[in-house]
Amino acid sequence: MDEIQSLVQGFGIAMTWQNLVFMLVGITLGVLIGVLPGLGGANGVAILLPLTFSMNPTSAIIMLSCIYWGALFGGAITSILFNIPGEPWSVATTFDGYPMAQQGRAAQALTAAFTSSFVGAIFAVLLITFLAPLLAKFALKFGPAEFFAVQLLTFCSFVGMSKEPPAKTIAAMMLGFALAAVGLDAVTGTLRMTFDVPELLKGFDFLIAVIGLFGIGEILLTMEEGLSFKGKSAKINFKVVWQTWGELIKHWKLFLRSVAVGCWMGITPGGATPASFMSYGMARRMSKEPNEFGKGRIEGVVAPETAAHAAGTSALLPMLTLGIPGSPTAAVLLGGLLIWGLQPGPMLFVEQKEFVWGLIASMYIGNIVGLIVVLTTVPWWAAILRIPFSIIGPVIIVICAIGAYTVHSSMFDVILMLVFGVLGYLFKKLKYPMAPLVLALVLGDMAESSFRQAMLLSQGSLGIFWGNPLAGSITTLALVMLVWPMIGALKNYYRAREAAPRTAA
Repeated sequence: MDEIQSLVQGFGIAMTWQNLVFMLVGITLGVLIGVLPGLGGANGVAILLPLTFSMNPTSAIIMLSCIYWGALFGGAITSILFNIPGEPWSVATTFDGYPMAQQGRAAQALTAAFTSSFVGAIFAVLLITFLAPLLAKFALKFGPAEFFAVQLLTFCSFVGMSKEPPAKTIAAMMLGFALAAVGLDAVTGTLRMTFDVPELLKGFDFLIAVIGLFGIGEILLTMEEGLSFKGKSAKINFKVVWQTWGELIKHWKLFLRSVAVGCWMGITPGGATPASFMSYGMARRMSKEPNEFGKGRIEGVVAPETAAHAAGTSALLPMLTLGIPGSPTAAVLLGGLLIWGLQPGPMLFVEQKEFVWGLIASMYIGNIVGLIVVLTTVPWWAAILRIPFSIIGPVIIVICAIGAYTVHSSMFDVILMLVFGVLGYLFKKLKYPMAPLVLALVLGDMAESSFRQAMLLSQGSLGIFWGNPLAGSITTLALVMLVWPMIGALKNYYRAREAAPRTAA
């Protein structure tokens, strides 16, 4: 029951009037970010992170996490009303959400989406509440070998579970490792890949890279595509909300299944986008009327929204307990914690107990506030999309530049941001995943330190990674995940060879 007592203390921290104001501001900004195509949860948190440098860490992380919750809520608005996914994980919501809006059931679709998002998040927060302390206590037994094994598992999981080709995932990750290696070597004190540029002595600041990769890169691509907004208007009243809630109760099995998928994909480095598609596919396969999906089924809205919010929230569990982010946004939040002098991992629950439980308590309150905000203000957010994107786009670029300049008050950072923006644009055009790059950029230094410490302890022997059952099992699982795509390719090859003679016959 220690978790309950700590959570009650956390509510006392989260419910101070300052934190409640930051929570409301974060939710509002997050919904705006979710509504505007070209931005997103990771982009919004990265762009607005410099604004929190003068705040205390608890208030700052509460505001940033609420921006994330708001973005998760807001992505459904454009998907349903305009058939434009405000977030990558909202693509699956358009399949049935937009047809419902076309049929005059926009209010019902929005209510279902917001409620599903809320349910997914609450279940994920409950998971964090009761599992995080246990995982943190277990992780206290970790040494350098165990920490590197976990980090290796994270990297290999991106290769094994990503929907992108493994070669592209590995290439993106290798680029991230190379960028993370720039600067002063903490062990030997030698310079690495600075090319006589004084500004690179400290390496690439992950925040500059993230603002460029996500913010500028997405805006450049959106401008090229010539985005325009056309869609349905909607207004939600209490009667529709009540009726929709009554209908949603009948789909409780779908909620539980989608929550399970979302939490699993959040804890492992799957992410909200694969979770939403996986949950939608499962809902369709298990439905008695699968052919009706895509024509305006409420289950087609419930499944992806529940899974996406559960995945987005549960991604914070490995970030807080192990220092391993489960999503790009969690990686940005991890970087924020490091900037504020907080080291995510098992000791965070010992040394910064008030901070951790204040954050967890704010997840409950933030999602309740978010549900109320989006249910009452949908027409306002829809009206924003009547502003031409030719105006919105430059404004976002200016905000990105201000955010990049604020980090070190240096124009060199703004130039770097633009370079990373072009890189992000090329990544999107060539369909390379950016999450592995960001993960490697954030975790590269920590993984290198853990590996080198383990090598010093073992006098250069790789056997230390199999020196005990815990490290050995994690390392073995990581290697299995790394070669998993190859195993799948070999299976398909032999199946094709077996089928070829039958076809010829």
